[in-house]
Amino acid sequence: MDVAVVTGAASGIGAALARQLAEGGVRLVLADRDAEPLGVLAGNLSAESVVMDVADPADNERLAAVAGVPDLVCLNAGVSSTQAVPVWQTTPQEWRRVMDVNLGGVVNGLRAFVPRLVAAGGSRRILITASLAGLATWPGGGAYAASKHAVVAVAEQAALSLAGTGVSVSVLCPALVRTGMSTVGQDPAVVAAAALRAVAQGRFLLVPDEWTDAVRARGERLAAGLHPQLPVPASPD
Repeated sequence: MDVAVVTGAASGIGAALARQLAEGGVRLVLADRDAEPLGVLAGNLSAESVVMDVADPADNERLAAVAGVPDLVCLNAGVSSTQAVPVWQTTPQEWRRVMDVNLGGVVNGLRAFVPRLVAAGGSRRILITASLAGLATWPGGGAYAASKHAVVAVAEQAALSLAGTGVSVSVLCPALVRTGMSTVGQDPAVVAAAALRAVAQGRFLLVPDEWTDAVRARGERLAAGLHPQLPVPASPD
């Protein structure tokens, strides 16, 4: 791998991805809207930096023009929601803010990079950061959980559409991670290392081991058409 792009690179999982890729000798193009920490990290890693907003399609095109044809594109940028309330109480402004960054950032990134990657040929990889909140549901998940569910769907749609090309898609669905969004959780370096292993293995979905049974159970409940408020019926003897 020669060149990698990481959005949301100034902190958290993005910064951890950047550091580990740099250790492997990869040339980096790092992007974030927070110019100061981005510049510090880029300087430390001898990387190129692009200050941009992933919610802006033009900014994504500008990033792609700077990066050329990378071997790996990490669409990692995201924001948390400040309103952990029922969905009907989440304000329109909060819906727009969260959806524009979390979902729009992925869609804009795919739009900017995928045509370049496909046209260039060869083996190229895309890593999309979603969340366990994109696979599980709870009452106060609000705009954040909805945005991450949409990100998982978009990642799957992209992977299906790219079948037969040299471009593969992986989607990262971590639980709590110690980042600017949370003071508790897993070390971002551990999450980043697992994500890069999944990419190297061509694995589509990466979920924490301790959550796989819960995610599977939710899928079974939905497939059976069971109401979320009702217990799962006992299996007949």
